[in-house]
Amino acid sequence: MDGLILSCGTGGGHNSAGMAVMEELRRRGHGADMMNPYTLKSEALAHRVDNTYIKLVQRAPRAFGLVYGAGNLYRKLPLNSPVQLCNRKLADLMERYLAEKKYDFIIMSHLFPAEIMTILKRRGVKLPKTVFVDTDYTCAPFSEEIDVDAWVVPNDTVLEEFIAHGVPRERLYPYGIPVASAFSKPEAKSAAKARLRLPPDTNYILISGGSMGAGSLETAIEAAKETLTDNERAIVICGSNKALYEKLREKHGHDVILAGHTHDMAGYMHASEAYLTKPGGLSSTEAAVLGIPMIHLPPIPGCETVNAKLFSDLGMSITCRSSLSSMKKALEAIRDPNLRASMLRAQKTHVSPTSASDICALAERLAKPPENAEI
Repeated sequence: MDGLILSCGTGGGHNSAGMAVMEELRRRGHGADMMNPYTLKSEALAHRVDNTYIKLVQRAPRAFGLVYGAGNLYRKLPLNSPVQLCNRKLADLMERYLAEKKYDFIIMSHLFPAEIMTILKRRGVKLPKTVFVDTDYTCAPFSEEIDVDAWVVPNDTVLEEFIAHGVPRERLYPYGIPVASAFSKPEAKSAAKARLRLPPDTNYILISGGSMGAGSLETAIEAAKETLTDNERAIVICGSNKALYEKLREKHGHDVILAGHTHDMAGYMHASEAYLTKPGGLSSTEAAVLGIPMIHLPPIPGCETVNAKLFSDLGMSITCRSSLSSMKKALEAIRDPNLRASMLRAQKTHVSPTSASDICALAERLAKPPENAEI
């Protein structure tokens, strides 16, 4: 079979989830292409769409929270969302693309391409089977207005929320958020440290602001500097935020290990004793699948607020406020061996390590013609 994965780079989680599915499809012997649908118009448009979101989150997270809140209010109206309206012209390009390229199923890890598929379906265009993969632990605004063959949601706890927003129960599959296979493969700390060229006798605390380098990284670094012992050191992942990297290098370069974008996040987690991260759906799931004690930094208002609350309520992480004192208390609390052990048990209970495989199996079942169908 051949599958198409559609995603957008408004945050690294959507693309990472798509790539995890593509990795598994190819492992199963299927053909798999992945693309940003806006590249059908131009690479410049795709970059502009992605970059607008990233800059808003980096520079004005509260403004993003207001936009998210407005979306929650707008979804109560009996109208198509602005998101769907803005994607009508892209639907024409996608229709032509799918007429030339034949796929057995389409998997979407972002709402925008799912809206494009919905427009085509309502036009009567014959489409392959479609699967939408939600990458946050909530039914984000307008997820309910798409029309796909299957919704994959993070776990059982969010099912009722999707149903309450009108998603058909029979099309919901609580299979989890797909992560790369590297996060489910065990690795000794010593091996990870050796591969990353980290001194073997040091214990590491990993701090990350996600792919965008967003969040309260500076305060987290100060908290780490004030609480870590002589045998401990912080590793800080800045993601794609080059300006932040330079700022932190100048201010903290002698005190912490700084890294920009990395393709070995699993390695850094394996090498570390604890992980401080903004509560993105994908990054939090990666950590839970791998199994590492986790502190959630203050969320970007919106989906991350819900992610942080759910993880904390289920005992999979502890959350902290943006103050230095709150982060210091969290770092001290995470040293408790009983808390660490219960956190790892909760992660194992509530987060699936087989999501990518389950999603691919679902796509195979949907695309497989009935046994008595004429061929």
